[in-house]
Amino acid sequence: MKLSHRSRISFGKRAEFKVITKLLENKFDVYLPLVDDHGVDAIIKTEKGEYREIQIKARSNEVKLGNSALFAALEYCVRENYYFIFYSEILDTFWLFESEKLFSLTSINKSGKNSGKHTIKLNGKKSNIDYPLTKYKEFETVNFEKLG
Repeated sequence: MKLSHRSRISFGKRAEFKVITKLLENKFDVYLPLVDDHGVDAIIKTEKGEYREIQIKARSNEVKLGNSALFAALEYCVRENYYFIFYSEILDTFWLFESEKLFSLTSINKSGKNSGKHTIKLNGKKSNIDYPLTKYKEFETVNFEKLG
């Protein structure tokens, strides 16, 4: 079943709030920008008083088998204190990447409507079941402790 544009946007906002809830549960102060025009969905303050900009990307349980953690069309720049949190609803898994590390792991789309944008696939598929790829295990997180 293909989601409508409205359903995709609604899911994206729900997923952002799911991540924000997890951050709050793990004792981070979370600030929400009124405008998301710099790829920043949230700003957190660590216990050390440092700030981190967070971009949140999520995949719903409505995606095609094999794509539960495929994040395509990523547009971003590498900068200090800029992090990506990915969430797969099907896998119920979170991944946390510093922007510089993420940039080194993505591939660049060479053609199509997302040409020039970045892609990372965090899942594999076997026997009609998606699973998190072990090569990205170090980036899986439940408490976001690597944010500081």
